[in-house]
Amino acid sequence: MKKMSIDDKLALDLFRTDEEHPHIIVDLDYKDEEEIRKLVLACPAKCYKYDEGIFSFSYLGCLECGTCRVLSRDKIVKEWNHPHGEIGVQYRQG
Repeated sequence: MKKMSIDDKLALDLFRTDEEHPHIIVDLDYKDEEEIRKLVLACPAKCYKYDEGIFSFSYLGCLECGTCRVLSRDKIVKEWNHPHGEIGVQYRQG
């Protein structure tokens, strides 16, 4: 059996998103570039972007690992909860 890459494994995951109730609330007006870059570099799902001084975030495709919550310490990530019910990521490969 061929060994799968991380990207191949992640592509098998299913995502059900609640577009009306995000499970992560982020302060997009935060200005400390060092703190922003921590989240951009650490997020395995690449939910955080910082390009030409513009900070953006999308919880779509979030792996719910909590890395951003731990790194932010309430500076940028203002609220982080697991999605409710059948919403969120469903892993297909360990």
